[in-house]
Amino acid sequence: MKRKLIPCLIIVGLLVTAASAGDIKGAVTCKGVRDSRNVVVYLQKVEGEFQPPEKPLIMDQKDLTFIPHVLPLVLGTAVDFLNSDDVLHNVFSPDKCANKFNLGTWPKGQVRSYTFEEEGCFSVMLCNVHPEMEAWVLALQNPYYFVTDKDGAYVLKDVPAGTYKLVAWHEKLQDQEQTVVVQDGGEVAVDFTLSRR
Repeated sequence: MKRKLIPCLIIVGLLVTAASAGDIKGAVTCKGVRDSRNVVVYLQKVEGEFQPPEKPLIMDQKDLTFIPHVLPLVLGTAVDFLNSDDVLHNVFSPDKCANKFNLGTWPKGQVRSYTFEEEGCFSVMLCNVHPEMEAWVLALQNPYYFVTDKDGAYVLKDVPAGTYKLVAWHEKLQDQEQTVVVQDGGEVAVDFTLSRR
C-alpha cells in the first residue's frame, strides 16, 4: 500500500508547484526614440535567492558595436567581453557601482571578464578607443526580466504567485513602474508608455 501512495504524493506536489506561478505579458510604447527596442522589463524584488549562471554571459564587440546593446543579468554574473573586430577594443565603465572598472585594450579574438556584484547597478559600457560605442549592463536581484525588440512586446513566464513592482527601464526615457498581482496559473497583462525624462 505504502509503495503505491508515495508516487501519488510526489505527483500532487509537482502539480501544486507548477500551478503556483503565472505569466506577465504586455507591450511597451516608447515616445521620443526610433522604436520600442532595448527596454528592460523586470520585477524589482522576488522572494528567494537566485544564483548567477555558472558560465559567463557574452557581450561582443563587432562592427564597432556592443552586442547586445542592453544586457540584464542576475547579481553576481560574470560577463565575457569579446573582441570580434580587426581593431583593438577597450571596455570600461565610469560608474561607481561597477567600481569604475577598466579592462584595458585587447585585439581580435581575445576576451576580458568582469563580474557585476552590486544589485541595482545599471552601468554604461564604453570603449575609450571608439567613443561612439556604448552599451548597458543591468545587475538585477532575480531572473524575471525581458529585453524588448522594436515592437515592444514582452513576457515574463512562470513568475511565482504574489504582488510585485514591475518596472520598465530605457536608457533615454523615464522609468515607469506598476504594481502587478500574479495569480496561480493565471496571466496578467500590463502595458507601459515611456517618454523622455
